[in-house]
Amino acid sequence: MKLHWQILVALILAVIAGHLSGTDAALFGIRFLDVFNFLGTLFMNALKMLIVPLIMSSIITGVAGISDGSALGRLGGKTLLYYLSTSLLAVLVGLLMVNIMTPGLVDGEPAREIISFMGETDTATIAERVQGRGAGDVVDIFIRMIPANIVEAAAQGKMLGLIFFSLLFGYFMTRIDGTQAQTLKDFWQGMFDVMMKITDWVMMFAPIGVFALVAKVVATTGFAAFQPLMVFFFTVLGALAIHFLIVLPLLLRLLGGVNPLRHFKAMTPALLTAFSTASSSATLPITMDCVERRAGVSNQTTSFVLPLGATVNMDGTALYECVAAMFIAQAYGLELTFATQFTVVLVALLTSIGVAGIPAASLVAITIILTAIGLPVEAVGLILAVDRVLDMCRTSVNVFSDSCGAVLIARIEGERGILEEQPVNQPG
Repeated sequence: MKLHWQILVALILAVIAGHLSGTDAALFGIRFLDVFNFLGTLFMNALKMLIVPLIMSSIITGVAGISDGSALGRLGGKTLLYYLSTSLLAVLVGLLMVNIMTPGLVDGEPAREIISFMGETDTATIAERVQGRGAGDVVDIFIRMIPANIVEAAAQGKMLGLIFFSLLFGYFMTRIDGTQAQTLKDFWQGMFDVMMKITDWVMMFAPIGVFALVAKVVATTGFAAFQPLMVFFFTVLGALAIHFLIVLPLLLRLLGGVNPLRHFKAMTPALLTAFSTASSSATLPITMDCVERRAGVSNQTTSFVLPLGATVNMDGTALYECVAAMFIAQAYGLELTFATQFTVVLVALLTSIGVAGIPAASLVAITIILTAIGLPVEAVGLILAVDRVLDMCRTSVNVFSDSCGAVLIARIEGERGILEEQPVNQPG
């Protein structure tokens, strides 16, 4: 049985088990609630264990790959500018939607007690931590980006500094010559490959983790917890829809003179594959085929833009991370300052670059954002209940943004034969 079906079954069983057990049911003197809490804590600890090595290895290998050879040329500059711009637009759309919809509030009150997040529940303590990390002007954010001690920054979860160091390390790793450069590349690529294997292994236990986390919530609060969760779900869907149906088509039309409807039609096979697999990396071969043979972009442009996009361009993921972090902050009743919201935007943008194109990788990125602004990472537990469906949707947005980038860059480079000049349904 595939992972998403296992998680769905686990979710259904969790609702039933939590409802039947309540907070007092026990077996051999052991309360079911304590068992749920134990298993949920193990799963969350496993996710947190991945953060530092995964984010460092993914960013360093990604930046090192971008910095090789012609990738720093004219085509690379335009590609990176497009990816950063669309990811920023996606994050801002998400920030706007979550501030309008306020999914973390129920009848104007924070949903923390209703949702019953795991771990810390002292709002005053959390608010003090958030203010300590987000107060002041935006200059403080950039000061925290350059850590005095990188080991201390990793140990204390100062992810802004860790991300900045990883970006610098990946770039300058390609500026040295000889065997040292290749040794470093091999080391970090090996580290990244190992972390992907460990991530896959941890995600094998996701159904158990989802079962425990959701069963604990249902046992403690009943079904009321799912009201704000559904508002969060539709807030994310609405924001993804705006970016997918309005922002990206406008870019196609205004910057490239491309008919968005024809591009949607050309990309249908890739979008369906992305939705079903929830993996932009797994969809990459079909995306390249659609962009080349159905949208008419040259192989030279496609072979550079799309593989890079599958690694660093995660519009939907960045949007989701921003909404999730803001939802949790609202649920705790925190009034986030402009500087703190700027931190959310910045870290969502940077971590979306470092997140691998595999299912559920954004869960790790969300914990990074929560750590960066001082919120307890355990609060990500309930989001797991709806993460799979949202993962499928945001992966489709990621893939569509990649394809739009390939078409726009081809147009800017003066290529002919793109959508408005040749039929969509070519043979093959």
